[in-house]
Amino acid sequence: MHTPLEVTESALDAVRSVGANGILSAGGGSTTGLGKAIALRLDLPQLVVPTTFAGSEMTPILGQTERGLKTTLRSAKVLPETVIYDPDLVMTMPPGIAGPSGMNAIAHAVEALYPADVSPVSLLIAEEAIRALGTSLPVIVKSKDVKRKDDKSVWAQALYGAWLAGICLGTVGMALHHKICHTLGGTFNLDHAGIHCLMLPYSAGYNRDAAPDAMRRVARALGAEDAPAVLYGLMLRLGTHTSLRDFGLNAADLDRAADLAVANPYWNPRPVERAAVREMLQKAYEGKKP
Repeated sequence: MHTPLEVTESALDAVRSVGANGILSAGGGSTTGLGKAIALRLDLPQLVVPTTFAGSEMTPILGQTERGLKTTLRSAKVLPETVIYDPDLVMTMPPGIAGPSGMNAIAHAVEALYPADVSPVSLLIAEEAIRALGTSLPVIVKSKDVKRKDDKSVWAQALYGAWLAGICLGTVGMALHHKICHTLGGTFNLDHAGIHCLMLPYSAGYNRDAAPDAMRRVARALGAEDAPAVLYGLMLRLGTHTSLRDFGLNAADLDRAADLAVANPYWNPRPVERAAVREMLQKAYEGKKP
């Protein structure tokens, strides 16, 4: 996970040893990330076949971890040339992977509703992504109707939503949610999708009053009245961890995460202040409704 530099260096040795002239990445976001890290350094073409709802395959973004710190960059070199989506290849995901992976995709779309570089097109794509994923994921993960759960059209709808969410991630800037998740995931080596799944209702709660139009769009896409509340309900239904305590963090870890989250200025609809971020993390630690 999180594309550690030492793994990339090992992969580069393997690429050079066989004289590879291209990269085939079949898997989830970690697999795609490693392919991107290779492409960045060797400028090789990429063919990506996603088997989760990560969305990374649609972006020119690469997240990498070195000495416990995760950083991200944008480069045309890491944008895959070809992506093949096939519902058959995601239908074998266990619910414990499918749920958080889909919530990770929803997070891309939610943050695309309030970036500094928002556009009418990105708003339409983001809301449609949330709607598609919000209606399909509960069926995939929780339905007791086996026939419905194994309906390829439901999985195709989720994959469609993930594709749109990936476009959001690659088109506009992200904000507090992605920053805090990269901090928590990269620093404490936590599951990438799982931490996105958990933190989404809390980051939405943080920005609720500062981004009212975005919150209305999220609620509308999910057929609800309050965005953070409906995202919290989805997290409880789809996630495998329902608090930062479940991830094994402690108070000192929350303090460090809050410090790192405010270390470098970045856009967010509400000012990113250390005390407020620490309060958000405390709520997530206790699993409280935002």
